[in-house]
Amino acid sequence: MRHSSMEPVKQRILALKKFLRHRGESRENAEDLIQEAFLRLHLYCRSSETHQQEAFLKRTVLNLVVDRHRKEHSERYVAEKPEELSGDLALIDLRPTPDEEFAVQERLIKVEALLNSLAPRTREVFVMHRLEGYSCGQIAKQFEISVSAVEKHVARAVLALMDILSRQ
Repeated sequence: MRHSSMEPVKQRILALKKFLRHRGESRENAEDLIQEAFLRLHLYCRSSETHQQEAFLKRTVLNLVVDRHRKEHSERYVAEKPEELSGDLALIDLRPTPDEEFAVQERLIKVEALLNSLAPRTREVFVMHRLEGYSCGQIAKQFEISVSAVEKHVARAVLALMDILSRQ
């Protein structure tokens, strides 16, 4: 039996086909990709020498798959600015509706009324902690009370707010 010099090439082709088929490529696509990869290897070898031909072929077919995928999905990307697009694309308005704005205003009025109904120190401690960002230790030092007392003031205010908001 005669040993063909084409045998290693056939083995490479079969290995690449198997590799591409496991990656979900059709038989026809795999053959086209392999043919292109061998062409690129041939052109590369004209100007440079490569000792890792199998690795070169494998990397080339992977790059070709990625390139083809990008080309197939390039219609998703539009070079035009959103304001220049035709009526086919409706831009979403993320601003709240008038009803939502009204509901938020009502809720804020209720929260403000609740905060005004709290004991002055509880209100002040809550505002300093939750709105102005002071730590419990800083507030305790300023009012000359314990950290535990500050935490209790904050807890009272939070519970009152949760109560009023849960009734809505």
